[in-house]
Amino acid sequence: MVTSLPNLLTFSRIAVIPLVAGTFYLEGPWTNWAACGLFVAAAITDFFDGYVARSRNQISTLGRFLDPIADKLLISAVLLMLAAFDRVSDVSVLPALVILLREILVSGLREFLAELRVGMPVSRLAKWKTALQMIALPVLLVGDSGPTFLATRQIGEVCLWAAAALTLITGYDYLRAGLKHIHATPVPERGDARPSG
Repeated sequence: MVTSLPNLLTFSRIAVIPLVAGTFYLEGPWTNWAACGLFVAAAITDFFDGYVARSRNQISTLGRFLDPIADKLLISAVLLMLAAFDRVSDVSVLPALVILLREILVSGLREFLAELRVGMPVSRLAKWKTALQMIALPVLLVGDSGPTFLATRQIGEVCLWAAAALTLITGYDYLRAGLKHIHATPVPERGDARPSG
């Protein structure tokens, strides 16, 4: 059901994206903390939507479809906004780029494998990768508005690099697993080829 509590929690993670993005256009250190608070609240729903769905036996196809998409939309939006507003150093744009490219790669693999009715479960290492991202991004959202005795931005960037390292490893694992199915799938006839896009 679309209006079940787990699905509403997932939808809230998508709905918070324009609010987080909007804080970048407002002035004052409080906006950084507001963005951090919104992101943390959204990240908490990522845990509770799955927990509630299992405990109430409300696991749905819509929820399984939307949950990973909501995560990717939120993370991608925050990474782009941080880069656009120079809230990360020039060199730390690289791990952000790695994370974004990996998400596109894995999404493409999942779409292809879904047509073959092959599932690609989330690995334990991928969950650690997501956890590191969920730590790095709120710290980076606080950025220079953090306590003066903490190098908040630098801490966030170190976590971002660590998340990017796990991103490369898990991306390679998914690609290697996907390539086995790609090589085993016959090439369709020219007239049956699906158009790109």
